[in-house]
Amino acid sequence: MQVGRAAAIKPRLGAHVSPDGIRFAIWSGAAPRMWVSTFDARGSRETDRIELSRGADGVFSAFVHGLKEGARYGLRADGEYAPERGLWFDPDKLLADPYAIEMDRQYVFDARLSARRGEGGDTAPLMPKAIARALPEPVSPRPPLFRPGGLIYELNVRAFTMLHPAIPKRMRGTVAALRHPAVLAHLQKLGIAAVELMPVTAWIDERHLSALGLRNSWGYNPVTFMALDPRLAPGGLLELRDTVAALREAGIGTILDLVFNHTGESDVFGPTLSLRGLDARTYYRHRDDGSLVNDTGTGNTIDCSQPVVQELILDSLRHFVRHAGVDGFRFDLATILGREPQGFDTQAPLLAAMGSDPVLADRIMIAEPWDIGPGGYQLGNFPQNFLEWNDRYRDDIRRFWRGDDDTIGTLATRLAGSSDIFASGGAKETRTVNFVAAHDGMTLADMSAYEKKHNEANGENNRDGHDENFSWNCGTEGESANPKVKVQRAHDTCALLATLFMSRGTIMLTAGDEFGRTQKGNNNAYAQDNALTWLDWAGRDQSIEEFTIALAAIRKAAPALANMALLTGEAAGGVADVAWLDETGRPLGTEQWTDPRRRRFSMVLANGTPDGGRLAVMLNGDREGVSFVLPLRDEFRWKRLLPEGRGSGDWTIAGRTVALAIEEAAAGGKGGR
Repeated sequence: MQVGRAAAIKPRLGAHVSPDGIRFAIWSGAAPRMWVSTFDARGSRETDRIELSRGADGVFSAFVHGLKEGARYGLRADGEYAPERGLWFDPDKLLADPYAIEMDRQYVFDARLSARRGEGGDTAPLMPKAIARALPEPVSPRPPLFRPGGLIYELNVRAFTMLHPAIPKRMRGTVAALRHPAVLAHLQKLGIAAVELMPVTAWIDERHLSALGLRNSWGYNPVTFMALDPRLAPGGLLELRDTVAALREAGIGTILDLVFNHTGESDVFGPTLSLRGLDARTYYRHRDDGSLVNDTGTGNTIDCSQPVVQELILDSLRHFVRHAGVDGFRFDLATILGREPQGFDTQAPLLAAMGSDPVLADRIMIAEPWDIGPGGYQLGNFPQNFLEWNDRYRDDIRRFWRGDDDTIGTLATRLAGSSDIFASGGAKETRTVNFVAAHDGMTLADMSAYEKKHNEANGENNRDGHDENFSWNCGTEGESANPKVKVQRAHDTCALLATLFMSRGTIMLTAGDEFGRTQKGNNNAYAQDNALTWLDWAGRDQSIEEFTIALAAIRKAAPALANMALLTGEAAGGVADVAWLDETGRPLGTEQWTDPRRRRFSMVLANGTPDGGRLAVMLNGDREGVSFVLPLRDEFRWKRLLPEGRGSGDWTIAGRTVALAIEEAAAGGKGGR
C-alpha cells in the first residue's frame, strides 16, 4: 500500500472510502504524532501502522491507496503522558475513531484498558475495530412525522423484544425486530406518534458491573457517537435505516435518545478508549487544577463549548437524519449541551446551531433539562425549538394520586400545559413532555405497589436510585395475593394513565406501562438485562392494555389535547378554552382551590371533539364515590366514555377514578340529563 499526503484544505473527519483507497482524517489539538493501525478481516492482527500528517488546523490525515471498504482500523496517538494535567497520550492504547460509523464488535471493559502508560501493553486485542464503510445515499428529505402534542413511546430495544412471542428468536434484541408486523400493529393500536429508542449507539459497561455478574442494558455510557452497538444492530446503519422506514410506513416516527454529556471513559480510573487518548483536555471539561469536571455523575463531562466538540455532535446528528431518516432526538442530561465556561447559556453556540442548521432545523429536539452540576436544573429555559421532559409534571401527578394535601392547583396547572414553567417571555405555547414514568425510576404499575425502592439486585446495597419516588403501596409492600389490594392497584394504574392521556401537550409512555409492567420496585434497573426488565408479553394485564388503547383513541379524537397552546380560560366563539369546575358543575372558587384537603374537580375543554363538542375530565382523588354534574349547553348532551355510564352529565364517579365524557349533538336540538 502507498501512503499519500493530505490535501491542504480541511478534510472531512473520519474514514472516507473511495475506489482508490481510504482517506483518514482525525483531529487533535495536543498530540504531536498520530497513526492509523489497520487490521486483518477478523480484526485480530495488525497489518500496518501508518503515520498521519499533521495539518495546520490540528487535523492528522493520510490517504492509503489500495485499502478497501470493510477495512478494520483503529488510531494511536503519542505525546506527553501527565494525567494530572489532562494529558493521556500512549501509543499502546488503540483508540476508536470518534467518527466511526460501524464497529466490528461490542466494547468490553478490561482493567488493562485503564493501565498507566508502559504498564498495560498493547490494547489492540481488547478493543473493537472500526470498519471503514462507504455511506449509503442519503434518504429523501421529508419532514418529521411526529408533531408536538403527539404520543411518544419510550422503548428499550432489548427489553421490548426479548420475550415477544411473535418475533423470531434470531431477531429478538435487535433494531430489526421493531419492524415485525406484530410490533407495528401494537404501536398502531396505541396510537403511537413516535418511538423514542433508548441509546442504540455503541457503549461500554461500567467497570464495576462485571464482578457483579451484571451488564448495562440501557446504553447511557457511550464510546462512539455514530457507530451503532453491534449487539442491537448487527446489520449496522442499514438495519436502523430500514427499521425507520418501516415505522414511517406505519405512520410512526423515530426519535433517537443520544448521550453527548459524557463517555464510557469515566473518571481517572476509567479506560482509555477514544477521546481521552486523542485530546482529553479539549474533549472533556477540566478544572483549573487539571482534574475532571463531573457534572454528569459518571466521572467526566463532554466540553460542548469547544468548536471541535460541537462539530462532532452536529455531524453525528446530521448523520442520523441524512442516512437513517430519523424524526429527531432526545438528549440525555441536555444542560451539558448549553454549558459554557460561565454556566448554562440558552443561546450557547451548539444549541443555536442545532436550531439553524439546514439539516437539523426542522427536526424534533427534546431536552432532559438538567444535570448535576452548578445551575444544572434548567426546566423551561431551553430554546423555543426544544421540547422538554417535565419532571415537575411527573412528581405533581404522583403526589395527587398518592393522596398528598394541597395538590389540586398544581395538578390543574400540569394538566393545562404547565404555564408556570413554559409561559416565560410571553410564550403562548407549551413545550412540555408530560410523563408519569420513564426508563429511570419506578414503573407506572410499581408506583402503587412499592412505597420504597428495592434495588438490592443492583449490587450497591440499595444505595443507588432516587430515595423519593412519590409512590405508595395500597397497604402492602410488593407483591400481594389480597384481591382488594390487587384491584386497588389496577384502579390506581388506570387513574395515572388517564391523567397522562388527558393532559395538554406532548405525552410520553414507557413501553410496557400500557399493560402493567413491573420491575419489582427497582427504580434504577440500568444493569438488569434479564427478566426483571424484559417485557412479559405473555403475562401482560390485558384489561389495563385495553383501557390504554381506549384512552389513546379518545385522545386522538380530541383536538384540544394535542394542542400546544397554553390554556387561558378565555372564551373563543362563546366557549372558554378550559373551565375548572367543582363536582356540582360550578366554577371552582378561591376557597376551593386553596382547600388542602380537596381532591376532586372537573376540567372541561373546548374543542374536545372534531365537531366542536367539549371534553370533560372528571377527577375524583377521594376514597369514596362522588356525584359529578356537568353544565349543559343547548343542542348538546353529555356522553360518558370511560368508565362507561348511562345518563348525561350527572354521574357518581367512584373513588380514585378519572372519568371522561364528551358533548354530542342532542336529538331534537335540546340538551338534557
